[in-house]
Amino acid sequence: MDTNRLPHQLARTRRFTLGVPRAFTLSPDGNRILFLRSRSGEDRTSCLWLLDGDQERLLATPETLAVAGPVPEAELIRRERARETAAGVVAYSADAALRIAVFAVDGALWAVDLDPAGPRPAGGVLRADLDGAAGPRPVATAGPVTDPRLDPTGSRVAYVTGGALHVADLAGGGDRPLAVPEGEDITWGLAEHVAAESMHRTRGHWWSPDGTRLLVARVDTSAVRRWWVADPADPARPPREIAYPAAGTANAEVTLHLLDLAGRAVEVDWDRTAHEYVTAAGWDAHGPLISVQSRDQRSLRVLSADPDTGRTTLLHEQRDAAWVQLIPGTPARTASGALVHTADSATTRRLLVDGRPVTPEGLQVREVLDVTGESVLFTAGDEPTETHLWAYEDGLVRLSDGPGVHTGARGGGALLISAHTERGRAFRVTRQGRTVATVASLDAEPSITPRVTWLRVGAREIRTALLLPSWHRPGGDPLPVLMAPYGGPAVQLAVRARTWFLCEAQWFAEAGYAVVVADGRGTPGRGPAWEKTVHRDTLSAPLEDQVAALHAAAEHCPDLDLGRVAIRGWSYGGTLAAAAVLRRPEVFHAAVSGAAPSDQRLYDTHWRERFLGHPDEHPDAYDRSSPIGDAALLRRPLLLVHGLADDNVVPAHTLRMSAALLAAGRPHQVLPLSGATHLPASEAAVEGLLRFQLEFLRDALQRVDQPE
Repeated sequence: MDTNRLPHQLARTRRFTLGVPRAFTLSPDGNRILFLRSRSGEDRTSCLWLLDGDQERLLATPETLAVAGPVPEAELIRRERARETAAGVVAYSADAALRIAVFAVDGALWAVDLDPAGPRPAGGVLRADLDGAAGPRPVATAGPVTDPRLDPTGSRVAYVTGGALHVADLAGGGDRPLAVPEGEDITWGLAEHVAAESMHRTRGHWWSPDGTRLLVARVDTSAVRRWWVADPADPARPPREIAYPAAGTANAEVTLHLLDLAGRAVEVDWDRTAHEYVTAAGWDAHGPLISVQSRDQRSLRVLSADPDTGRTTLLHEQRDAAWVQLIPGTPARTASGALVHTADSATTRRLLVDGRPVTPEGLQVREVLDVTGESVLFTAGDEPTETHLWAYEDGLVRLSDGPGVHTGARGGGALLISAHTERGRAFRVTRQGRTVATVASLDAEPSITPRVTWLRVGAREIRTALLLPSWHRPGGDPLPVLMAPYGGPAVQLAVRARTWFLCEAQWFAEAGYAVVVADGRGTPGRGPAWEKTVHRDTLSAPLEDQVAALHAAAEHCPDLDLGRVAIRGWSYGGTLAAAAVLRRPEVFHAAVSGAAPSDQRLYDTHWRERFLGHPDEHPDAYDRSSPIGDAALLRRPLLLVHGLADDNVVPAHTLRMSAALLAAGRPHQVLPLSGATHLPASEAAVEGLLRFQLEFLRDALQRVDQPE
């Protein structure tokens, strides 16, 4: 293994995401598949591709297009919420027949015909004539484009520019505004911050199936607190104003409206006082379908809306004493109108169709991917380190095999199975269980292969990955330990796949550490009770589980040196790392805390109040979950890292934590990352940060002594 090369490789490949195909759409007959992919594992420009039978066609490369200008601010914000780090064609929209697709590059709108006719070579990749009739053509718009959406008939494109929703006709070339902001704090057709960040709802407008009307979100942020994110490295650049609804403060006012192509509007009616969050929306053959949630997130209602009057009908309500978990892809309806959603028992999140559970106890539903006819395609797992592809119609069928993280898409009898395993990534197209084509993944081969020992530790059987140096032999010199958790809601790290994170963990192992990655209570995949253990206290149980995993790993491998234990983490993992050295200094001897929420009152409403409640009603919950209150307890080396352009966990978290440590007379280090957002992407930041952390940990663990 070329261990020294990995930090540079992680930086150059955007953590091995470049060259990986994604965003698949299958044609109704299943013979064609549209997708995005860059042209190599180090190419940062995403392109639009079509798999036609077993032949790949390159449809759109941004460098061949006459781009209009810089990426609009609204599009940059959309990409940040989606953690999109590539350039070029990063999203597209296609009609129902997959005959035409539209996309935006640098604010300019383009359309491309997906014509399957014409000769094809016997194999390999066919490059479309991008300068000829087969290439993309520009579409005239009223301004820089954000989130273009093609109507299902392929006739018109809805898009947002300057906060207004416009519709452009592809054939006639006309463009007209359907909804124009009434003030500078109002937008039409875009998702608000909390919807895109923590509700899985990244959109703000949806076409009717016949392409004659739209369901549109109107967002008014006039009551939302304003924050400013500056770039201290560029004092000539003015701060960027953001409407950030911190916990306990006012949210954006979100209303839904039904618009026809003449701009006539009907507002969708529901009790917005009781259910202010719009968590999901769409329009199927039965009409508009939406989900709304109460501010305390204990009630989730599924509503149908009359497309002519806007009146709503309650289809289902789910309640929970802690919070109702939002599941991507729900709610949905089958062709007969049966409602598809999930429901929680104490141990299991089950899929319900027409009010009836169709999955067994112990199988945790993760996401609904597609509902066609009466069939539901979804992901689920009965083992937390694995996720599989399933289908339900008359019965339940598992469609993927072997350890790994699986997902997929389908159309016309064809099924695309995406498999991410410990061997890498594979994308195959099947019909009736037989592979008929593959989509090539062009991602780079990691210079390091994770060498994972999988453990189930303690009475709770915490799923844990233990990574040792390839050169280590049992009974050799004791190894210092590096705990590397995320450890909180929404993210798992201990999964049976060759992830960038496990490659990174192996790099630290090759530098002389035993690395322990444990998914304790609060992480996904273990059922509702496991997830909701962190209700009103997001640190105590996860920290206890990290200690349990550490001691169990040491029992499995006696060469672990429990007198030299460090912990590193990012985002929630950074909060957990800081809490570890503050609250358990007898166990943890050094920490790296990256982009960490140190004061939970500074985080957004929907994400923070889900777990801790309203800060005015449950101030103790915020105190228990905020390491800033323990700053005076620091006795161990602590490195704080933060991107100065982070608009999700704003840099104030780290700056205030540092100020509290300084006021308490506690030495620490702070590493600011100029221009970096919540997910640093520049090569210098990614590579340099890894090497800096390694040197910090080496120095810190060499100076271990007993806490004062």
